[in-house]
Amino acid sequence: MRSNRGYQPRVEKKDAHRINNLIRVPEVRLVGENIEPGVFKIAEALRLADQFELDLVEISPNAEPPVCKIMDYKKFVYEQKKRDKVLKAKSTQVVVKEIRFGPQTDEHDYEFKRKNAEKFLKEGAKLKAFVFFKGRSIIYKDQGQILLLRLATDLEEYGKVEAMPVLEGKRMIMFIAPKKKK
Repeated sequence: MRSNRGYQPRVEKKDAHRINNLIRVPEVRLVGENIEPGVFKIAEALRLADQFELDLVEISPNAEPPVCKIMDYKKFVYEQKKRDKVLKAKSTQVVVKEIRFGPQTDEHDYEFKRKNAEKFLKEGAKLKAFVFFKGRSIIYKDQGQILLLRLATDLEEYGKVEAMPVLEGKRMIMFIAPKKKK
């Protein structure tokens, strides 16, 4: 016997708007190009849409009577998808890069990590710098704070501090956001 696990019934894609014969009201308010706006019987509105070889599309179904527009529906959907794609491309995703220090990080390691932090900020990523305290090293929290503040001053020309160093459990965390390019 076969199991139904993972079975997904096929669902038909439903259009966002009702068009042509799917509009089930006696009267509609008609708008559109080359059309006198007004209230029409559904049969008359469909005849007008057919006459222009376009679709009757329900724009505002909650209005009284519902508002319909005569237009090329496929072209309308295509342009809407194109517009959404452009908006999505313009929106940026925030990337957060982490850099970890110990409370007694030596000079060479600090310089290496500072260069990486500089590169991340130049790329436009946010930086989460933190000092991790293991065991009894928590007694050096002032050294951790000094280290993070030193990093903030070294990276001043590439980013600005969003949040000053804060101790959360065994971590002292500071956020640096990249400066906007002019």
